[in-house]
Amino acid sequence: MRFASLGSGSEGNGLVVEAGGTRVLMDCGFGLADSVARLARLGLRPDELAGIVVTHEHSDHIGGVGRLARKHRLPVWLTAGTCAMAQDLDGVPVQVIDSHAPFAVGDLEIQPYPVPHDAREPVQYVFGDGDRRLGVLTDTGCSTPHIEAMLAGVDALVLECNHDAAMLENGPYPASLKRRVGGRFGHLENGQAAALLARLKHAKLRCVMAAHVSKTNNTAALARRALAQALDCADADVPVACQAAGFDWIEI
Repeated sequence: MRFASLGSGSEGNGLVVEAGGTRVLMDCGFGLADSVARLARLGLRPDELAGIVVTHEHSDHIGGVGRLARKHRLPVWLTAGTCAMAQDLDGVPVQVIDSHAPFAVGDLEIQPYPVPHDAREPVQYVFGDGDRRLGVLTDTGCSTPHIEAMLAGVDALVLECNHDAAMLENGPYPASLKRRVGGRFGHLENGQAAALLARLKHAKLRCVMAAHVSKTNNTAALARRALAQALDCADADVPVACQAAGFDWIEI
């Protein structure tokens, strides 16, 4: 089982997860040509995807889903709330999922789980192949006992480190946007992410990737430092997903 990112941040997100002969794209916030180019960087064509799973309706996650799915006849899985809010899914084979019920796509078992975020029915996902499990948690304003139960025991984790609290407070955003980003339905701050990671840390956790790092209210160095302290490792040992290039394949 392996995973890679097309890019991560407020300008577009996409994560590919592969097990056996199955490859699934989680979210697509990029234009059609850009999505194809980013997939090619990972050695993939769109028609090699089994489909797209969507977390929520914000444009940096769903903006490119309709065009990519229509062009390459890809099925799309998403919650009823996300489907109701989606703007560009005409002609797309949509499969509505229960936010608590696992489903299978080829060699992958996919477990959605709800998160607190300012969207209609947002979810994140845990991907498994029967042996290894990858947890993904971004676009949540806080952790919950259910989130931590879903991510317990994962072998790898893609974890939001959206902002640094001091940078957000002293930064250029208007007060209303600062409250939204920093609120319990916004995005995880470095310290929140580190505290969550400390509770999830276990001996088999092979890789933790910092993701959805704000280019205005955070730095890769601050995100690395926060997670490294939780893992008791060197800052350089914590990879960070970037907006422009995401990250290359990681095997677990």
